[in-house]
Amino acid sequence: MTNKLILKKYINPHIVEISLNRPEKLNSLTKPMWQELGQLFKKLSKDKNLRCIIVRGKGGKSFSPGNDISEFEKQRSSSKLAKAYGVHLHGTLRTIQECPIPTIALIEGICVGGGLEIAACCDIRICGETSRFGVPIKRLGLTMAAKELEALLRITTYSIAMEILLEGQIMNAKVAYEKNLVNRVVPDTEVENETYRSAELICEGAPKVARWHKQFAKEILKTGKVSNKLNNLGYKCYDTEDFKIGYKSFLTKTKPKFKNK
Repeated sequence: MTNKLILKKYINPHIVEISLNRPEKLNSLTKPMWQELGQLFKKLSKDKNLRCIIVRGKGGKSFSPGNDISEFEKQRSSSKLAKAYGVHLHGTLRTIQECPIPTIALIEGICVGGGLEIAACCDIRICGETSRFGVPIKRLGLTMAAKELEALLRITTYSIAMEILLEGQIMNAKVAYEKNLVNRVVPDTEVENETYRSAELICEGAPKVARWHKQFAKEILKTGKVSNKLNNLGYKCYDTEDFKIGYKSFLTKTKPKFKNK
């Protein structure tokens, strides 16, 4: 456990669970929470032993409804203040996006605004049947900053992103799935089990391979092309000890035990 606003729990030596911890406020986000979440992700990103990070909201009723509006008067009541606030918010989103470790958003209940942005920065999103999604900031007279919109555009299309922002509707899990906002919808009682199962499946693979796949995909999305340098990086897996373990296990029909080497 790191602090009272963001909780950290190791499920096992390779999987860590991060919880937004304001259940009494449905995990609405404050400036300190953005700061702490970013700091924790920076620290965990350096852990070569980790194979998966799970992000969730505490309490089981809400991932997060977004930023705490009561904080706006003192923290975001002008463009100057909003820009200073954005340094922390955007920095945290970027840190989650750039994390080399596979990430999963475990979504229970409300996943709106900044909550949806955090989930969008994760590699996989798994939600319950009664989860709700949206970005109704048009009602506040606010824009979604370009650096925040980038996260949404990574998981869905331009047209759907515009629908979400321009109409400002809150959608159910089925519609969110149809719009590619989530990877999987399961019964509410199974969200945690399904997320843990996904994390375990990730951990069964060669850790270096998982990180390379993230690196390849992010570079391709960023540049729109595959450079020779990036393509050649794909051959490095053949020099790893885990590759030798993997193909020998395949031939002997045994389960590989990768060493991350």
